[in-house]
Amino acid sequence: MRVDGRIVRDPEYPLHDGMRRVSVDGLDAPAPERRYLVLNKPRGLVTTTRDEQGRDTVYRCLEGSGLPWLAPVGRLDKASEGLLLFSNDPQWAAAILDPATGPDKTYHVQIDRLPDAALLESLRTGTVDAGERLQARSVSLLRGGSRNAWLEVVLDEGRNRQIRRLLAAFDVGVLRLVRVAIGGLQLGTLAKGAWRELDAAERRSLLVAEPSRYP
Repeated sequence: MRVDGRIVRDPEYPLHDGMRRVSVDGLDAPAPERRYLVLNKPRGLVTTTRDEQGRDTVYRCLEGSGLPWLAPVGRLDKASEGLLLFSNDPQWAAAILDPATGPDKTYHVQIDRLPDAALLESLRTGTVDAGERLQARSVSLLRGGSRNAWLEVVLDEGRNRQIRRLLAAFDVGVLRLVRVAIGGLQLGTLAKGAWRELDAAERRSLLVAEPSRYP
């Protein structure tokens, strides 16, 4: 593939509508149909195109779908589950991931202890880890058992393994971590490993800034 006359081999190379000329085998390529979908990522899959260690990736869930190339919008680590977006619209994806204007992300997290009010407040206040400020926008107790509990954690930005690092700083272990919502888009009853396409209203609802720019 050539982009503005340069050979490009990266399938995730960003193409901005109306700004770049794309050709394949010397022929101008038509503008790709923009696709947007949500996947319920199972635990144990890595969020990458291919893995040097030979581990299964999230693309296993899309095999045989006939979809064009789609890139993950953000990441969930191997041990995490839940709502993961895909799209071939880099501008839309960048708006979703923008830490200043993008939507909040909501997680349900099973931890290995029963939290008290002081711990919940500490998670909201946050800490510094490896030079990064880590904190949750909000934390609340969903339910507790005899030895562990489920928390609802809302983040307004996404740092690498942010929730796991934040909890580890307070000696709290994570048993399960499930992303259940991005903005107003809920994971709902979508089956594990299943995906569906977003409708226009859902796509726009994820854009806090200038939703009218997107169909």
